[in-house]
Amino acid sequence: MSAPPLDDVVAAPQRWSVVPLLRRLHFYAGVFVAPFLIVAAVSGLLYSMAPQLDDLFYGDVLTVSPTGGSPLPLAEQVTAARAAVPDGSVTGVVVAEDPDVVTQVVFSGIGDNSRTAYVDPYTARVQGQLTTWFGATPVTTWLDGLHRNLLLGEPGRVYSELAASWLWVISLAGLVLWLVRRRNSRRRVRALLLPDPSATGVRRTRSWHASLGMWTLLGALFLSVTGLTWSTYAGDNFAAALEALHAKTPVLDTSLPGTASTGSTGHGEHAGMSHGGTTPLDPTTFDRVLSAARTAGLDGPVEIDVASNPGNAWTAAQVDNTWPIRLDKIAVNPTSATITARTDFADRPLLAKLTTLGIQAHMGRLFGLANQIALFLLAASILTLIVLGYRMWWQRRPTRTAVGAAPRRGAWQRLPLWAIVPAPLALIAVGWAIPLLGLSLLAFLILDTLTGAWVNRLPSGHTPRRGGMD
Repeated sequence: MSAPPLDDVVAAPQRWSVVPLLRRLHFYAGVFVAPFLIVAAVSGLLYSMAPQLDDLFYGDVLTVSPTGGSPLPLAEQVTAARAAVPDGSVTGVVVAEDPDVVTQVVFSGIGDNSRTAYVDPYTARVQGQLTTWFGATPVTTWLDGLHRNLLLGEPGRVYSELAASWLWVISLAGLVLWLVRRRNSRRRVRALLLPDPSATGVRRTRSWHASLGMWTLLGALFLSVTGLTWSTYAGDNFAAALEALHAKTPVLDTSLPGTASTGSTGHGEHAGMSHGGTTPLDPTTFDRVLSAARTAGLDGPVEIDVASNPGNAWTAAQVDNTWPIRLDKIAVNPTSATITARTDFADRPLLAKLTTLGIQAHMGRLFGLANQIALFLLAASILTLIVLGYRMWWQRRPTRTAVGAAPRRGAWQRLPLWAIVPAPLALIAVGWAIPLLGLSLLAFLILDTLTGAWVNRLPSGHTPRRGGMD
C-alpha cells in the first residue's frame, strides 16, 4: 500500500488532546517549583524526627524516674517553679499522663515565646528551664520555623505556600501523563506501579520517576492540601470557607456569669501571676481546676490556663494529639471549681474535625512513630522524584546543549473550544482560592508570552538555543 500524499497528511485535522498542555505544565512547574519542594521536603524530613531530637537534647529535662508514689499537688509544683523563675508570671500548667514525664509550668515571655520550667511531679524539683513556643522546645521550634518560613518570619512563609500550591498540580498532571502513556499496556496495573525492567536511558529514568510518583501520589496530595489549610493566603480563604459553612471549631465561652467579661476567648489567653492584675494567683487553684477536669472526664495530658481577666474562667483542655485524639475543653470558675462551659471534639463539625486530624498527621503527631516513618519516607520519595525529574531533563539534552528541550509552545491550541472558553473563569477561581498558584502561573504566562514574541522576531534562519522557555 502506498503512503498518502504529503499534502493530505499535513491537511489532516489534529485530534484535540489535553496531554501536550499537561506535559508543558508538568515540565515547567517541575523545573521551577522543584527547588522550593526540595527545601520543604528536607526541612519536613528533619521535623519528622523532632521527638527523637527532643529526647536527645533535653531528655534529662523532659523525663523523670517514677518513684512509685503519687504526684505531689500542683500547688507545690507551681510554688517550686515560681521560686526558680522569680521574675516570671505563671500563665498555665501542663499535667502529663505518663508517669515518667515532667509537669510543665509555663511563664509569660516575649511575644509568642514562653519560659517553661520542667518540674519533677514526685519531688517538686525543677529539672530545667527552656524557652518554648506553644509548648515546643527550642530545637522543635527551630525545625518548625525552618519548615514553615525558612526562619525568615512571615515573609518566608511564601516559599512553603508556593510549594504546597503547586505540589498537587504537579502530582495530578504527572498522573494523567503516565496513565495516557501506559493505557495500552497489557498488564496495566503492573505497568503503572512498577518500573519497566527493559527500559534504558531516559525511558528507564522516566519509568522509575513515574512509578515512584504513583506510590507517592496520595501522600503528596495530602501534604499539599493540609499544608494549604494553614498557609497565609490560601489558609485565609479556607478559614473563610469554613466560616461560611458554619464548620469552624467552636470557641469556648470563658465568661463568668454576673461579672464584666471580654466575652468568648480561645484557648491560650493568659493573665499571668496576678489574677486580673490585682489578686495574687493562688497555686491551689490549679489543683481545683484539675480535679474539676478529671471529674468531667478529661483524662490524659491536660493543659490548664489562667484566666485572662477577672471576668473569665480558667480553662482546662486535653492536649493528646495521638490517635485516638483527646481534645475536649472546659471552662472552670476558679473560685467554686464549677464548670461553666464545655466544647468536645466529638461535637465539632465534620470539616473542623478533618482539618484538625489532617494538620496533626501533617506534623507527624497523629499516629506516633508510624506517622513519623510515613512522613520520612514521603519526604525521601519526593526528593528522589525531583532528582529523577532533573535527570530526565539532563538526559534529553541535545549535543552541546546544557539541558533538554522544553515541550512545544501552543499546547492550548490542541484543546477543544468547550474547554478553552471557560478556562479563564476556572483560572480566576483557582487563583482566588490559591493566590500564590494564580500569581505564579500568571507570571509564567507573561514571561512565556514575552519569550515567544522575542523568538518570533528573530531573523529568519536563526535557531534559538533549545531548552529555554521555548
